[in-house]
Amino acid sequence: MRIRPLLLPLATTAAVLGTLALAAPASSTAPSPTGLAVHSESVLGAAGPAANPSVAPGGNFDLSVWELQEPVGSPGSPTTISSSRLQGANGFQDAYFYTDGRDGAMTFWAPEKGVTTPNSHYARSELREMNRDGSHANWALAGSHRLNATLRVVSVTSNVCVGQIHLGSGGSSTKPLVELYYRANGDIVLGTENSPSGGQTLHTVGHVAVGKTWSYTIGVSEGHTIDMTVNGSTTHYAIPSSFNGYRQYFKAGSYNQSSSSSTTNGARVAFYQLGVAHS
Repeated sequence: MRIRPLLLPLATTAAVLGTLALAAPASSTAPSPTGLAVHSESVLGAAGPAANPSVAPGGNFDLSVWELQEPVGSPGSPTTISSSRLQGANGFQDAYFYTDGRDGAMTFWAPEKGVTTPNSHYARSELREMNRDGSHANWALAGSHRLNATLRVVSVTSNVCVGQIHLGSGGSSTKPLVELYYRANGDIVLGTENSPSGGQTLHTVGHVAVGKTWSYTIGVSEGHTIDMTVNGSTTHYAIPSSFNGYRQYFKAGSYNQSSSSSTTNGARVAFYQLGVAHS
């Protein structure tokens, strides 16, 4: 199995396998060294006592297999931060992507008003899976693929997507295969796309209060089954054959699902573990 761990050498075997859950603070904001509002999050074991709250997210996480999209830039063309800029203790961070000054958590902020992609009305601060050679990840459904995360939604206006399997090459569709939503009422809802042309079926897969830590695994098995695990409880969903010609990639972060003229309302999401595995 080819594992892409998201930690520096402090990662344990459990962390590499995406099984390490980390504690999160109860409060949601704290002043950062840079003057930004900071919140909790970290990837694969970096948060908590092992994380350094004084460095950029790349100092606590291996971000070599991700690039970042932010809700700024020109209309229809959000700013993208390359994996090379994200890496290291002095790597990129700003008001939309930063380290929590209390526990080293990696935090994503997406306001209701922000620059969006041409195919969406919603702003996002979100990681997109990459290959280590700098190319975009674009894997076939065949085999086994897993995105593991431990996180908490610090604040949300109505609804935020915290994880995706998105369509890559293979056709003209720009739809996701899978989106995992967190609602303001605490419901965790999986959206499975009915076909590359659109239409989504929703499945409630858990419930966690806002601000509480929880874990998920979004997986694909044998090329035809979606495996969804929330806090240890797993459900399975068939992948329609119309997706067979498409390749895929993972996304994770804060993809806000509401829009308005407000730059203060939105979704803030903190990750305490994040790992990708393919075999």
